[in-house]
Amino acid sequence: MIENTPEGRRAFILANTRLQAPPHTPELSLHLADEVTPIWRMTEEALEEIGLPPPFWAFAWAGGQALARYILDNPSEVAGKRVIDFASGSGIVAIAAMKAGAAQVLAADIDGYCAQAISLNALANGVEVDFTDTDLLDQDGPAADVILAGDICYEKPLAERVMAWLSAHHTAGARVLIGDPGRSYFPKVGLVQLAEYQVATTRELEDREVKKTAVWTLAD
Repeated sequence: MIENTPEGRRAFILANTRLQAPPHTPELSLHLADEVTPIWRMTEEALEEIGLPPPFWAFAWAGGQALARYILDNPSEVAGKRVIDFASGSGIVAIAAMKAGAAQVLAADIDGYCAQAISLNALANGVEVDFTDTDLLDQDGPAADVILAGDICYEKPLAERVMAWLSAHHTAGARVLIGDPGRSYFPKVGLVQLAEYQVATTRELEDREVKKTAVWTLAD
């Protein structure tokens, strides 16, 4: 049994992932798992809880890869700005923002493993990323110039809450950028497409090996 402490989680991540470059962001190196089922099962055993969602922090999801690619190619979106990476997972988008010159990035995720995963991944890429496990949807959230969100519309109730939260921040003046590979609950209106990519993924995670994935912002 892996000890469910920050040190234990860090050891678990190092033991069950390997440092590798996601297909769409070869500039970055992340501690990622090669297969879904083994690490998913081991995570449930470590936490002594069955029925958990997959360990999102252990994979570079299509929406996050696309959003990270967009940020790396368009650094002016975040350069010198305060950034929140919502539902950060592995931290791929947060790390891309720091690489692109953001003044500060706060990675937010309620999964307890993400703190250690993001810390390890930031270290591997020579950047510093702040982290919070507070559910930002329950509050106004810290002040930010830019809010980034990748792959946040895979469940209907969550998608509705997140889009309402993002819309409120957009109305308050924040720039909102979303990466999405055509999830079922991604809204079809009120958005402007900024870029589109063909992102290599795996059939273990997705319904096809290459996902057409877009980056969007909220319409004014």
